[in-house]
Amino acid sequence: MKLFKFLLSLSITAVLAFALNNKLGQVPPLGKFLNPFDGFWQNAQTKEQVISKAPKEVHLDGLKGRVEVIYDERLVPHIFAENEEDLYFMQGYVTAQHRLWQMEFQTHAAAGRICEIVGKIALELDRTNRRKGLAFGAERAVALMDSLPLAKMLLTQYAKGVNAYINSLTYKDLPIEYKLFDYYPEPWTPLKTALLLKYMANTLASGDDAIENTNTLKLLGRPTFDLLFPDYHPEQAPIVPTEGKWNFEPLKVNTPKVQFSERFYHVVPLPKPEPNTGSNNWAVSGGKTASGNPILCDDPHLTLSLPSIWFEMQLAAPGVNTYGVTLPGAPNVIIGFNDSIAWGVTNAQRDVLDLYAIEYKDHTRQEYFFEGKWRKTTKRIEEIKIRHQQPYYDTVIYTHWGPVTYDKKFHQDRQHSDLAMRWTAHDPSLELFTFYYLNRAKNYQDFVKAISYFDCPAQNFAFASVKGDIAMHVQGKYPLKWREQGKFILDGSNSASAWQGFIPDEHNVQVLNPKRGYVSSANQHPTDTLYPYYIYAGNYEYYRNRRINGLLDSMNAITPQMMMAMQNDNFNLKAAESLPYFLAQIDTTLLNASQKPIYRLLSKWDFYNHPEAEAPSYYEAWWSNLIRMLWDEFLGKGIPYARPDAFTTIKLLKKYPQHPLFDNQQTPDRETAREIIIKSFLEAIDSLARWQQQHGGQLPLWADFKATSIQHLARIEPFGVKKVRNGGNRNIINATSERHGPSWRMVVELDKKGVKGWGVYPGGQSGNPGSPYYANMIDHWREGKYYELLFMSSPLQPVNNILFRQTFIN
Repeated sequence: MKLFKFLLSLSITAVLAFALNNKLGQVPPLGKFLNPFDGFWQNAQTKEQVISKAPKEVHLDGLKGRVEVIYDERLVPHIFAENEEDLYFMQGYVTAQHRLWQMEFQTHAAAGRICEIVGKIALELDRTNRRKGLAFGAERAVALMDSLPLAKMLLTQYAKGVNAYINSLTYKDLPIEYKLFDYYPEPWTPLKTALLLKYMANTLASGDDAIENTNTLKLLGRPTFDLLFPDYHPEQAPIVPTEGKWNFEPLKVNTPKVQFSERFYHVVPLPKPEPNTGSNNWAVSGGKTASGNPILCDDPHLTLSLPSIWFEMQLAAPGVNTYGVTLPGAPNVIIGFNDSIAWGVTNAQRDVLDLYAIEYKDHTRQEYFFEGKWRKTTKRIEEIKIRHQQPYYDTVIYTHWGPVTYDKKFHQDRQHSDLAMRWTAHDPSLELFTFYYLNRAKNYQDFVKAISYFDCPAQNFAFASVKGDIAMHVQGKYPLKWREQGKFILDGSNSASAWQGFIPDEHNVQVLNPKRGYVSSANQHPTDTLYPYYIYAGNYEYYRNRRINGLLDSMNAITPQMMMAMQNDNFNLKAAESLPYFLAQIDTTLLNASQKPIYRLLSKWDFYNHPEAEAPSYYEAWWSNLIRMLWDEFLGKGIPYARPDAFTTIKLLKKYPQHPLFDNQQTPDRETAREIIIKSFLEAIDSLARWQQQHGGQLPLWADFKATSIQHLARIEPFGVKKVRNGGNRNIINATSERHGPSWRMVVELDKKGVKGWGVYPGGQSGNPGSPYYANMIDHWREGKYYELLFMSSPLQPVNNILFRQTFIN
C-alpha cells in the first residue's frame, strides 16, 4: 500500500512537472511563466524600474570606441558614437533592447515561418509569403549587398549589435511574447534585415488587379469596362502638374499586337494592401511661411499595431547627425531630418507586379512553353515547419518571369490556372543606401543621389532644405510598359509580354521649387496625360490630395502649428461632393417620423468627421450600403471581379443615373441611381438603429461607430488598445479608420539657425506591454498633439527631461 501511494505521488509529481514545464496547446509552460523570479512578472515595469535597470556603464565586445546613449523623457535614444561601425552596432543593440520580439516576428512572417511559433493556424499566411517569393527576393538582395563593402558593413554591424543583446538574455529578460509562445530568439542575420525590407515592399507594393480586371473585361466588354475603370480622371490634382513640356527625350516603347485573355479566372486572389488608406506629405517654401523657412510635413498611413511600426531615434557619429523614425530590424533613419534637410514619403501606388499565364508541357511541370519552345523550370521545395506537427512541403515552380504563385495546389477554385509573378521586389536592390545617404545629405543634389538607389516599394519623396529648396520625386524602379500592359493577365508564352526595360531615374516624375510654392502627395496619380510613359494603378486617391492642395493654396504666413492642425483635418471632401446630390434624390414627404430627423441631421452637417458628431456615422453607413447595392452584380458568382472606386462611382451616379448597371439584380423592379440611393438611405437608418440596440441605446457618435483600435502584432487581445476615440476616416487628411491611420506624424521647420521638429505616433518606444512606455503616446496622437523632438548637437549638450544616460565601451 505504501509503495502504491509512493508510486501514485511520484506519478502526479511527474505529470505536474511535465505540465508546468511544457507548453500545452496554447497555454505556456505555467511553471516557468508564473515563476515570480523569472516569469511574466519580470516584464512588469514602472518608470523608476526602467531607469534603475539601466546600468550607467556597459562593456560590449565588438565596439571599437566609446558610445554614449542618452534617453529622453519618452525613452527616445540619442546615440553618439565615435565611428560608423559602432553607430550601427549600437543601433542594432538598442533597437533589440526595446523591440526584439517585433523584429523577429515580422521577419518570420516575411520568410513564411510563423507556423514555427503559433502552429498550423498560420499555414495559409506562410504559404502565401513563400509563394510570393519574399525570401527569394531577400536572398538576391543580400547577395548584392554582401558584394559591396559599405552595405556589408551596415548589415553586419547592425546584426552584431542585435546578437550582442540576444546573447545577454536569460529567460527572465525575454520579452513576454517569447514566454507566452515558449520559444527563444534566434541569431540575427543580414538576411533578416533584407526580409524586413521585403516585408515593407509586400505591404506597400504587392497590390495587383489583373485577375479581377481580366474577369471584369470579359463580363462587361470593353466600352463598359473603360467607363467604370478609366486610367485617368481630368478632375484630379496630380502630384506634379505639367508646367510645360517634359525636359527629356522619352525612350521608345514598342506596342505589340496582343490579345488579352478571353477566359474567366476562377482563382482566389491573394490578399491586397488596404486600398482606402495611404499617406500624406507636403513641403511649403519659405515664401509661404511666417518665418521664411521651408516646412516639411509627413504622415505615412499604415496598419495601427503594437508594438508600433516605428522606433524613434537619433543617430550621430562623425559625418552624420540625424533624427527620425527607424524600422526595427533595419539600420538608418527612414523618415526624418538632419541639420540641413528633411524628407518624408508616401506610397507611389504604381503597378510593379504583373501576372503571366503559364502552360506546362505535362504534369511534371519541368518545362513550360515560351517563344515556341519548351523551357526548363526550377523547383523550390519550401519546408514549412509547424509547431508540434509534421512539416508541410510546398513545391513552388520558378520561371524566368518569377515564381508561379497560383497553381492547382494554391488558391484555385473549380479551375486549373498557372500564373507566374513578375515583381520588382524580386530584383536585387540597395534601398539601404538611400537612407544611409539621406541621413548625411546636405542639399538637393545629395538628396537626388540618395534616392537614386531606391527601387521598391516606389515612394513619393518630399524634400526641403535650410537652403530654401523644396522638391518632390516619384521615385522607384518603374517598368517600361506599353499601354495597359499588366492591367490584365499576360501571355507567359510570348516575349512581347515582357517589360521593355525601366524608366530612367531622370525621367521619373519630379519637381523642384514649383511656382505655386509647395509640393504635395497623397497617393494620387503622379502626373497628367502629357507624361510620355504609361502609368497605371488600381487604387489612386482622389480626395485627400485635393483637400491638401486647396488648403495650401489658401494659406500664407504658415506656421508649424498650422501644419499640425492640417495633418489632423477631418473635412470629408467625398461627402461634400456626394451628399448634397444624394439628399436631392429623396422625397422627404415619403419619410416617416424616425427618418426625417436623420435627413435633417445630414442636411445640416458641415462635412467634418469629428469624433462627437453623429452625421458622419449615418453618411458612412449610407455609403457602405449604396456601394453594396450598386455593384451587386459583381457579388456571389464565385469569380473575382473589380469594383469601381469611390470617385468614379459618384461621377457615374451624377452623370449617368439611368445606366443599366444601377439596376439591382436581386429585385424584379428596374432601378435607376435614384431608387438605389433612396433604398440605401433607408437601410443605413435601419442599420444604425440596430447598432444602437446592440450598444445599449447610445448615440452613434462617429468615434464610437468607427471604433478605431490598435491591435497587438500577434493579435494578443490584452496587449492591444480598444476604443481609440478620434475623428477622420478614409479619404480624409486625418485618414484614421478602424484599423489604419497615421503611423507617424512629423512637422519639420528648416531653420538655418537650427532645424526644429515635432512628431508623434500611436504607441510608445517600448515593445513591452508591461512598460509605461508601451502605449504612452496614443492619447497625444488621438488628440492631435505633438512632442517637440529633441535634436541634440552633442552628448555634452545640456538638456532638460533626460531619463537616463548610458556609456558603452569594449
